[in-house]
Amino acid sequence: MPGADNEMVLIVEDDVSLANGLGHNLRFEGYDVRVAMDGKAGLEMALRYDPDLIVLDLMLPGLPGMEVLRRLRQQGSEAQVIILSAREGETDKVEGLRLGADDYVTKPFSLQELLARVEAALRRPRKRRHAMAEERLVIGDVELWPARREARRQGEELSLTAKELDLLVFLARRPQRAFSREQLLQEIWGDDYDGTARTVDNFIRRLRTKIEPTPEQPVHLETVHGVGYKLVP
Repeated sequence: MPGADNEMVLIVEDDVSLANGLGHNLRFEGYDVRVAMDGKAGLEMALRYDPDLIVLDLMLPGLPGMEVLRRLRQQGSEAQVIILSAREGETDKVEGLRLGADDYVTKPFSLQELLARVEAALRRPRKRRHAMAEERLVIGDVELWPARREARRQGEELSLTAKELDLLVFLARRPQRAFSREQLLQEIWGDDYDGTARTVDNFIRRLRTKIEPTPEQPVHLETVHGVGYKLVP
C-alpha cells in the first residue's frame, strides 16, 4: 500500500499550482510531503530531512535541478529521485540518470502516471529496508540482528554496549577484510572523536571476552600484524 510506512516525499518545484496539486495528491496517498520552491531550499531540506523520494524540477531559481542532484549524491544522499522537466531532449535525460536520478518524467504528464512512478521508485528502498530488518549475521556461536540491535550467544542474550555492537556488526558485514585501527575509529566513532587507536584495542579485547571460545587465543577477532584487525566468522 502506498505510503503505508509514512514515507517522506520532497517536492522541489517552483510552479506553485503544480507543487500544491502534486503535494495534495501524494498526501491523499498517505505520504509525508514537504515542498521547496527553489533549488537552494530543496537541497537544504533534502539534507535535513533525508526524504525517501525527491520529485525534482530541473528549471529552478537559485540552484538548477541538475546541480541540486549532483550535490545530493556527492553528500551521500540515497533518496530516490524523479526528475520533472519540460525538456524532452535525450541529453538532459542521460545527464540526469548519470548524476544519479532514478526516473525522468517529461512535462506535461499524467498525475496518475507520476503517482505510479513514485510508487515504483519507492518499492526498491522498501525491499532494501525489509532485507535489512531480516539481516542475521553469524560469528561462530554468536548471532547478530543489526536492525533489532540484538546479539545472542548460544541462544542467550549477549550484553554489548552500543559501540561494541556497532564495531562487531561493521566487521561481521565485511568478513576476512583487514582494517586498520584508524579506519575503525573513523567508521565507528567518526571524524570528531578525540580518542586514539588504543580505543579500538580496548574494544576488541572486551569483545573477545564476550564472543571468543578462548579469548586469549581468538579465532574470530584476529589481529593482523602491521595492519589492525579482521573478523573470521
